[in-house]
Amino acid sequence: MKNRLRNGIALSLLPQILLVAWLGGNPEVVETYYSNGIYPVISQFFRILFGWVPFSVGEVMYVLLIVLGIRYLYVNRLKIRKFPFQFLRNVVVVLSVFYFTFNLVWGLNYYRQPIAENFAIRDSVQTSEVIDLAERLIVKTNQLQFELTSDSTKRVQVPYSRNEIFDKTVDGYKQLQKQLPFLKYSHRSLKKSMFSTLASYMGIGGYLNPFTNEAQVNALTPEFRFPVVSGHEVGHQVGYSKENETNFIGYLVTMKNEDHYFQYSASAYALSHCLSAIRRSDKEKFDELYAKVNVGVQENYRELYEHNLEFVNPFEPIFKSIFSTFLKANQQKDGIKSYGKIVELMVGYHEKYPL
Repeated sequence: MKNRLRNGIALSLLPQILLVAWLGGNPEVVETYYSNGIYPVISQFFRILFGWVPFSVGEVMYVLLIVLGIRYLYVNRLKIRKFPFQFLRNVVVVLSVFYFTFNLVWGLNYYRQPIAENFAIRDSVQTSEVIDLAERLIVKTNQLQFELTSDSTKRVQVPYSRNEIFDKTVDGYKQLQKQLPFLKYSHRSLKKSMFSTLASYMGIGGYLNPFTNEAQVNALTPEFRFPVVSGHEVGHQVGYSKENETNFIGYLVTMKNEDHYFQYSASAYALSHCLSAIRRSDKEKFDELYAKVNVGVQENYRELYEHNLEFVNPFEPIFKSIFSTFLKANQQKDGIKSYGKIVELMVGYHEKYPL
């Protein structure tokens, strides 16, 4: 690549940043021309291209890029020392290409209109409203747990394989899109991550590869939580980037599923978020509510806690801090805490559509 072209690509990074900043202030433009225009075509193309492959093409690409990057640094180490500014320019070229590609194939969805507008619901709540929803969710979760186990003290064990859960997740989207066409999903590309152990150490339940539109789910996630995580990752594929919104989509599609194990997964998931929100503001009220939760449900929560405890390591806070910074840079001012913002959407939704 000639120096003039490299310089041009490097210099294009600044106008790209300015354009994305402008789009961030004009969500209606992003919603109309990107999220409901260009993106569906791009995402379906990649899902058709890679969805049939039984393993994650994107994860293989990541490994190859890391290996090639290390090899480049080693082979060119002397040249890098001799011409450091040229190397810096080349780094900016790579960043410019990455930034352009990321935003083109998925990233601009961070700047679309809030999903609350699609449902015509509010997304701000009072603590009393969260408590009210938690009480209703306790009743529903307890009922489902007892129905599935016939014993209020036994934890729910989902009898499906991970791939069967994927199948049922896709079926759930097919049903839901009849009511909510903006959540239409076609050409499945939903896979177990090849690096699930690493993901567990990093505290990651799943992620979307923006460059191949493959949804990866941590295969070590406890079964009772797996359906809602799968629904969450498909939520990214249909064009929603913000974590609170995809948490809500994952909850909604799993709750609406005809399978009662899925309904339990969604209800227990929603309840855990409500209880966590209450615990931060009123520990006494949290203790009162948690005492009403069936022991079997508590056992499922303990199962998830022990899973997370198994992979605790000194580097996890660093990983989470990096990811939180990434989220803040992409229109999620609360960073990793934005995951918990699902509570506001659930309260607004169930105000309009009671449990």
